[in-house]
Amino acid sequence: MTPEEQKAFFYDQGYLVVENVVSPQELAECEEEIHKLHILAADLADSGDKRSGSFQREPYARDKEQDGLPVLRKIEQTRDFSNVFKNLAAHSKLVPVVQNLIGPDLLLFRSTLMLKPAFHGSSHGFHQDSAYWPMEPPALVTVSIALTDAYSENGCIRVIPRSHKWGMQKWGDIARPQDAKLTDRKNLDTSQAIEVPLKAGTALLFHSLCVHGSGPNHSSRPRHTALYAYFPPTVRYIARGSDSSRTFPVIAGLEGREEVTMVAEAAA
Repeated sequence: MTPEEQKAFFYDQGYLVVENVVSPQELAECEEEIHKLHILAADLADSGDKRSGSFQREPYARDKEQDGLPVLRKIEQTRDFSNVFKNLAAHSKLVPVVQNLIGPDLLLFRSTLMLKPAFHGSSHGFHQDSAYWPMEPPALVTVSIALTDAYSENGCIRVIPRSHKWGMQKWGDIARPQDAKLTDRKNLDTSQAIEVPLKAGTALLFHSLCVHGSGPNHSSRPRHTALYAYFPPTVRYIARGSDSSRTFPVIAGLEGREEVTMVAEAAA
């Protein structure tokens, strides 16, 4: 697709697939880094370091450990623990695609690793990202980079095309047991949901109002995904709880600034 075709497809369907974003050499580096982060998770937990809260264990795993390391569901704030994943957010093949969708100035809202461990990976219920994020308008772009092949058996992402046009809705818990349905909502029509299998190195971009979820991992292979959420500086930070301000990294534009601190506005 041309950049114009990519943008038109994204805003019509709510998602976009871009192949060959990350090279095989970079993928190998990412997998090595994920192993190091599992070791770090164990060390932080053993020492009682409060940063261990960024490492979430798989809540429905039958075993607490695999090969002596914790079975993790996700790692939040990866840029704080890894230069590899800090740099991946600004990948030269990724940034122009996101800029084409939301403009030249890019701020990073989220930097996360989603890990569906072999045999243990839980389901992710259908939801909209913006339903959980204190940002308005809900116009963020989530990028899901497949670090390993993602297919039906290991719980690839499912999206409901054009669901970003439904408006903001309420959702329940995202993490679900392997045998659980992907939604408890009786009025949600999931018949139009499609699976989006991805080869390692491919990126799936979706609107933060696009309804998506994923099934369990019953396979012998993990499904590793790097998640980043980007937004333009026109999006506002809305107060939730006691956080009156928040600082966001700048990925591109904004005259080369490294970060921007936003003061929260009162929720409407």
